Amino acid sequence: MYSFMGGGLFCAIVGNILLVVSTATDYWMQYRLSGNYAHQGLWRYCMSNKCYMQTDSIAYWNATRAFMILSGMSCFAGIIAGIMSFSHFSSFERFNRSFAAGIMFFISTFFVLLAMAIYTGVTINFLGRRFGDWRFSWSYILGWVAMLMTFFAGNKQAAKL
Repeated sequence: MYSFMGGGLFCAIVGNILLVVSTATDYWMQYRLSGNYAHQGLWRYCMSNKCYMQTDSIAYWNATRAFMILSGMSCFAGIIAGIMSFSHFSSFERFNRSFAAGIMFFISTFFVLLAMAIYTGVTINFLGRRFGDWRFSWSYILGWVAMLMTFFAGNKQAAKL
């Protein structure tokens, strides 16, 4: 029983770290612009070894940012609930903390799935046509891996029941 919970917490901690790294880094997309390589993230874009803040308020960036942040927060809340499920407080006997942690991990999975779907759809349909030589990069891939880790964390927590 505790091995499933421990495995779920391990997946959740790794997933939360990957969510933070993916959200904060600037390598969601790489492309060639005017003969130079450039890359962009959710917060900044970099060209010719200089990085600039993305000051444009574009809806898909804002939605992706918001869902990634919500995903990280719900995953962190699930980690706290998962850690608390190892303790036995008499005042919380009716509240199943392991189930709550699993639900928070599934909510985190849903939010990161929304973020990645929005970013993928807009990038392929709009930016992919704008830039000829482009590709998704490692920050973007970490977002998908984080989604899998939070999903497995939810499954492991739910397996305890």
